[in-house]
Amino acid sequence: MPRSKPPAAALLATPDDVEAQFYEALQQADLNKLMAVWSDDDDIACVHPGGPRVSGHAAIRASFEAIFAKGAVALRPQGVRRVLGLGCAVHHVNEHISVTRAEGTRTAWVLATNVYLKTAQGWRMVAHHASPGTEPVEAQPREASATLH
Repeated sequence: MPRSKPPAAALLATPDDVEAQFYEALQQADLNKLMAVWSDDDDIACVHPGGPRVSGHAAIRASFEAIFAKGAVALRPQGVRRVLGLGCAVHHVNEHISVTRAEGTRTAWVLATNVYLKTAQGWRMVAHHASPGTEPVEAQPREASATLH
């Protein structure tokens, strides 16, 4: 069933706008704001760290609803790498997550790939794939190679 189009003010002009709203929504546990970044396409997909692929609006909404039942997600996206095409963008993001419980605060790193498509409603997310990661290490400069391949 097609969803209603967002009002013109909700147009997301760039993939960076979509990404900013996505991470703000996670930090605020705002399910409606989070779902507004997704494309209307039925084949949208989300993979949470260590979880199965979740497809479609209803299933993705339910997965984030379960996450938000535990509260907002305290995370900071860092080290974004971008590939931009005419109507598609891919962002690879290091997510630094902090979880505070009675026994203290724990932190973790997640590696996420976010895929965006340009639609009539502006840029929208079509895939979010997150995997457990490690603290990023700054890339060391490579020495020039005499061999071309």
